Amino acid sequence: MTVEGILTLIFGLLIFAGMLWLYIFLPADMAARRNRSAFVWVLISLVGSPLLAILLLIALGASPDPGSD
Repeated sequence: MTVEGILTLIFGLLIFAGMLWLYIFLPADMAARRNRSAFVWVLISLVGSPLLAILLLIALGASPDPGSD
């Protein structure tokens, strides 16, 4: 394997990790901190966009009832 191939592989893995964080881990963490369903907000992030999910979570704030979304 060439150096260019290794660098391409590393760059691809970094991009994959960044997308995984943006689409799954960031919305899930933000939802959990706000007493909201992480699963629902990850779905919103995947179907809509992570920016939409993040902005909605910021706008909605914390859930007054830990069991509600």
